Amino acid sequence: MPEVRFPFFILVAGEASGDLLGADLIAGLKARFPDARFAGIGGARMREAGMEIWHPMERLSVMGLVEVLKHLPSLLALRRAVFRRTLQEKPDVFIGIDAPDFNLGLEKKLKRAGLRTVHYVSPSIWAWRENRAGKIGRSADRVLCLFPMEPPIYARHGVDARFVGHPLANAFAPHPDKAAARRALDLPDDAPVLAVLPGSRLGEIARLGRDFLDAAVLLRREFPHLRVVLPAANAACADAVRALARDSRAQARDDSAWLHILSPHAAEPLRSDAADESETTNRESHRCMIAADAILLASGTAALEAMLAKRPMVVAYRIAPTTYRIVKAFGMLKTTVYSLPNILAGRRIVPELMQDDCTPPALAATLAPMLQARALPPDTLAEFVRIHESLRGDAGHGAAAAIAQMLDRS
Repeated sequence: MPEVRFPFFILVAGEASGDLLGADLIAGLKARFPDARFAGIGGARMREAGMEIWHPMERLSVMGLVEVLKHLPSLLALRRAVFRRTLQEKPDVFIGIDAPDFNLGLEKKLKRAGLRTVHYVSPSIWAWRENRAGKIGRSADRVLCLFPMEPPIYARHGVDARFVGHPLANAFAPHPDKAAARRALDLPDDAPVLAVLPGSRLGEIARLGRDFLDAAVLLRREFPHLRVVLPAANAACADAVRALARDSRAQARDDSAWLHILSPHAAEPLRSDAADESETTNRESHRCMIAADAILLASGTAALEAMLAKRPMVVAYRIAPTTYRIVKAFGMLKTTVYSLPNILAGRRIVPELMQDDCTPPALAATLAPMLQARALPPDTLAEFVRIHESLRGDAGHGAAAAIAQMLDRS
């Protein structure tokens, strides 16, 4: 009687968001293949889901050019080690979760060696160099996408890509409860509230934090009872914001109680089983957004979260002037809008103040009508709800179904 071989999957995730996606994917695959095996690189969530951890994902979590260069030899050695072990173990499918700088090169070598490969979470090909889609297709047999506009882009380059749903779409209610969020944050019901999110990295806070806080100070002149909530990504970010608040014009205010900097260590978890700081931080930032009348944020995932919270927002960003000139000169940016709500809508539905337009007076002037109205215009709200519905789906089970189909096809 032939030996029964159960499916075996190797997964590689490099940061907290990938760890959550990986754990959901493992749950989805287990529902289809109860006796499947899982191994690779991941975090606590993937371990809890039943994956054998070869290496901790912190070895991949390197940010910034200098840090990457410093750790490059060890990263390359790690990738070689994972490649050799994957070839030896012969999984049914190799799944790289985000971390494109590490995973795409690894997937390409494994695909050339005859293994099936999947890349989960598409890089932002709709914004930067669409021709990367073809290169990604040479690495991955199938790309699993979080946004519905991504598979058609891959199709233009002959790449098999599937939309599986965005996990954040299930993290927000269709119409979030502002009053409940304010009670949880001990904020008054009647005061105008501004949520400020200058970014989750120290470099972003250095570039944007002072201007964001100065804009809030200007708004205090028009709205004397304004409360500002700023959820920090970690303790280091909280310290950096506090230093800017001391050194900026915010220091001149007699009333310091208007600015609430929420540090992860001080924040009350939304539920008692929050297993790590990153989840508590994400939930706290979501709560701040829901409690707000308007949101000032750095362009990125936070703009998507603000849209799912159904709150008015101003999206702002600034990169180094030299980098900006290079990007513009070589035509590397392939979109005229920058924030995810505008990209998903296909038109400008939220204001964007980028580069030289990102100044405290301009930010304050754009936010003031939002704080006055304290609600979205009906047509914008309807568009936010439509986009929210378009992103819904059980990403873990959707991704598992797309991977299971590859096994059925083989």
